Amino acid sequence: MRIIEVFHSVQGEGPLTGVRTTFIRTARCNLRCTWCDTTYSFGAGRERSIPSLLREVARHRTRHVCLTGGEPLLQRESVELVRRLSALGITTVIETGGSLDVTPYLPFPRVILSVDVKCPSSHMEGHNRWENLPLLRESDVMKFVVGDRPDYLYAKRVLGTYPGPAAIVLQPVWGTDGGRLADWVLKDRLDVRVMLQEHKVLWGDTPGR
Repeated sequence: MRIIEVFHSVQGEGPLTGVRTTFIRTARCNLRCTWCDTTYSFGAGRERSIPSLLREVARHRTRHVCLTGGEPLLQRESVELVRRLSALGITTVIETGGSLDVTPYLPFPRVILSVDVKCPSSHMEGHNRWENLPLLRESDVMKFVVGDRPDYLYAKRVLGTYPGPAAIVLQPVWGTDGGRLADWVLKDRLDVRVMLQEHKVLWGDTPGR
């Protein structure tokens, strides 16, 4: 697999926020979101074997892994890595930009899909793979990164079209007014979670944290 970095931190996003986790960040991404905070992952990275990644997870002694990017679904070996982690009893959160098919990852236990729905301010909303959303389960996450009011209204329309059991996370673009987003949610009485990126609250916008 082509890997940018592997590091030990706490999960900063989604329902498992605060949980000690080993992060495996894959190289390359097929999208170019305007607000992307991991552009350093667009490069080629370096080749790592699955056994070497499993050994590093074991060294950190975590029961949770976050497979992120870049776009991890671009890596054909990702399916085998997730299968091996699942067989070891490790819970894996797969963070995907939402443009690629999540079906190959559905059969494995202890896998949580965190699927972005790209809003207009990302300039990538034309790449959303809508077929993914009806597949999401109660344990999965549908995430919207919201930069402005049109993004919020877009998210509301999507939620009206694709209701389902997955947890819904609305996350403000880092540096924008999260309180404003929370106020919109409260006014509309949406049953969603408004969440910040906890790792940035703790350490700032620092790679590998």
